[in-house]
Amino acid sequence: MIARLFTRQRLPRHLLAAFVMLASIVSAMPKTAQAQSPPAGAILIAKQIIQLKGVDRLFNPLVGGVVEKVKDQFMQTDFMWAKDLNAVAAQLKKEYASRANELVDASARIYASHFTEAELKQILAFYQTPLGRKVIQEEPKALDESIANAGNWGNNLSQEIADKMRVEMKKRGHDL
Repeated sequence: MIARLFTRQRLPRHLLAAFVMLASIVSAMPKTAQAQSPPAGAILIAKQIIQLKGVDRLFNPLVGGVVEKVKDQFMQTDFMWAKDLNAVAAQLKKEYASRANELVDASARIYASHFTEAELKQILAFYQTPLGRKVIQEEPKALDESIANAGNWGNNLSQEIADKMRVEMKKRGHDL
């Protein structure tokens, strides 16, 4: 179900992973931790981890996606504006491309608010090992497969429940 939702919207699964990761980290944070600023050293190490894991590359397409979404909203006003809207959108994608760095900075602060500087150093050291590099390479694939599996599982469960509901409703004299 989740995979289908994002396929319809033409968002790659790795963006879903980034959204889920970011949303879960932010929502799990206590309000006091959100208000406190982590030490600068911890933020720098967290930023290294984010860049090493390639999370920063996941944020780059978001700017273009936002520009396209806004363009599509204006396109509904008058589709005859398509040529001009496409030109403006292309310009704005270039102009706003660097804004993805705001997400990297925010993510680094979030990571740094969940781990001590010492823990972040250990995490960074792990990701620099052969196993850590393998985790970086294979984890997105495993996550994609897990999301696809969860979608299939949800579809199968939905069908199973619908079949069971039909049987139970038939017992009550209703044909669904």
